[in-house]
Amino acid sequence: MDARAIIARLRRREVPAEDELRWFAQGLADGGVSDAQAGAFAMAVCMGGLGDAGRAALTLAMRDSGEVLRWDLDGPVIDKHSTGGVGDCVSLILAPALAECGGFVPMISGRGLGHTGGTLDKLEAIPGLSTSVAGDRLRRLVTDLGCAIVGATATIAPADKRLYAIRDVTATVESLDLITASILSKKLAASPDALVLDVKTGSGAFMKTGDEARALAQALVGTANAAGCRTSAVITDMNQPLAASLGNALEVAEVMRVLTGAGDGPRGGSLVRISAALGGVLLADAGLATDAQAGAARIAGVIADGRAAERFGRMVAAQGGPLAFVDNWRRFLPEATVIREVPARRSGVVAAIDGEALGLAVVGLGGGRQVESDTVDPAVGLSGIVRLGVRVDKGQPLAVIHAAREDAADAAAAGLGRAITLADAAPPVPDLIHERIVP
Repeated sequence: MDARAIIARLRRREVPAEDELRWFAQGLADGGVSDAQAGAFAMAVCMGGLGDAGRAALTLAMRDSGEVLRWDLDGPVIDKHSTGGVGDCVSLILAPALAECGGFVPMISGRGLGHTGGTLDKLEAIPGLSTSVAGDRLRRLVTDLGCAIVGATATIAPADKRLYAIRDVTATVESLDLITASILSKKLAASPDALVLDVKTGSGAFMKTGDEARALAQALVGTANAAGCRTSAVITDMNQPLAASLGNALEVAEVMRVLTGAGDGPRGGSLVRISAALGGVLLADAGLATDAQAGAARIAGVIADGRAAERFGRMVAAQGGPLAFVDNWRRFLPEATVIREVPARRSGVVAAIDGEALGLAVVGLGGGRQVESDTVDPAVGLSGIVRLGVRVDKGQPLAVIHAAREDAADAAAAGLGRAITLADAAPPVPDLIHERIVP
């Protein structure tokens, strides 16, 4: 096998054979493939594609580049994944809620990618919490607590861990094949009995149109079910941030408002609606609810009565975070030194929000990575972001910037003004939940 020959085949729009993709994935895992070759591979796949069979072969090759977990539990192993958006902190709500409903949730998640935030970066805004959990400890956490949110360690899909970081800095994030292989290699390595995928569409998503999102959802559902995992997808809207805030500690604060009953506004409502919709599908697919509607009611119930918050607190403590985090989360989360409102320059209705531009503004503040080695500042970001269809007066805040320096806040304010469009009248606000894709 030769990495150059495989890349050359891809450049000619030919799909490598299954054994070639398995060899390349192993080379990503053990260093036999260089960073330059990995970047060229990603670009070639992004430009030419792999097709259904090639995509499935790459997914399974990346899964099998490391450990595949096995379980002996008294309930189904279930999981959820989002394709990425802005203000999407649903995983932090849904994992403990699913555990309260009888599922076991080994949620192997990722870091920020492109303009989107990462679940691991958000969790690590909690002081002391570690998402680096080895396989045996992950099994103990899931067995004892019902859920854990962790990163893919060196033993879990190591080929994806390397390729994921390279995609982030080589403009190859949006490839349907690479997204599918990346998501499912980690998820299938945890050997779930059922999986639900939140496929985002809109300005803040990687898939900007409904057709693109549907194609990705079908690719994910088809590939995962072919691998033996009962999988459904829900296409949800990302034409505006899901939560009122973007940024790691700020999104954790949004989660805590929802879990502790202080998130009853329209943004908290959106987080609960999507959590319930995704969780309902997953509980039904796993045999823990009679149908998706009944499952959604169960998820909403354990959020409303505080049981999901209590489970989240136990998970935080078990992963090294503060014992009293749920009761005192405001005291523990870091805060930025520069906090500044961005006023509207005119009166009008919020007609459009460029979610990708907002996400990049947070990256520019230090809340994400521009190169692999960047350190993330957990305190920076945006809060109080206006919603589509809302009328604002001149001078009213469009959002609040949380920055480490005044010059960084200046740059974010300029970007924010361009990202939010005001008009005399706004088009209809898109539905939050578009459609469900089933096997």
